[in-house]
Amino acid sequence: MGKKGKKYRNVAEKIDRLKRYTFEEAVQMAIDSTYVKFDETVDMAVRLGVDPRHADQMVRGTVVLPNGVGKDVRVAVFAKGEKEKEALEAGADVVGSDDLVEKIQKGWLDFDKAIATPDMMGSVGKLGRVLGPRGMMPNAKLGTVTFDIARAVKEVKAGKIDFRVEKAGIVHAPVGKISFGLEKLLQNITAFMETIQKLKPPASKGTYLKGIAISSTMGPGIKVDPVYVKDLLS
Repeated sequence: MGKKGKKYRNVAEKIDRLKRYTFEEAVQMAIDSTYVKFDETVDMAVRLGVDPRHADQMVRGTVVLPNGVGKDVRVAVFAKGEKEKEALEAGADVVGSDDLVEKIQKGWLDFDKAIATPDMMGSVGKLGRVLGPRGMMPNAKLGTVTFDIARAVKEVKAGKIDFRVEKAGIVHAPVGKISFGLEKLLQNITAFMETIQKLKPPASKGTYLKGIAISSTMGPGIKVDPVYVKDLLS
């Protein structure tokens, strides 16, 4: 790992590594600590008391952040007939059927999220090796394989994110931009943490929320005490 720059070290020195901050304190520190010229993304990492190796302890879901993610999400939709028109009217950037599948097979990937109607999945399945590793494959459990195309497109455009727990038991998710400010970031974090709480597997025993950290793109992680989740959601 390369040596961190002086600006990063100056910011990191202001953070007490042994302290567990409140959500408000951590977000405000991330905002105050930015030292770059671009609008950084604010990310969350939540360590859960689950074992993802067991199917009954998998945590995976979606949430529509009330203030979006701070970026224009390009949406590709696989649909036919009237559903193509519905997708375009809802704001989809690219819509097609087998022609779109063929275009992607040839290397075109100028989009962020993909949505498909169920009748298109036979063709879309051919793209599994391309879209799967990138986390872009339409998935019914995430609401991206549906005949309700208009709602799916609008949700993704509005700031819907999907997440899943990693092998180490950690969930990572973007919750907005530094420019959102404290209030909007806290609103997004609240929506995200509410969803995480609701997804607690019945098979998960002991402490569910083991650790939380907030960071900006270029900034250090700021640890939050999980006990403050109750205050956040109250």
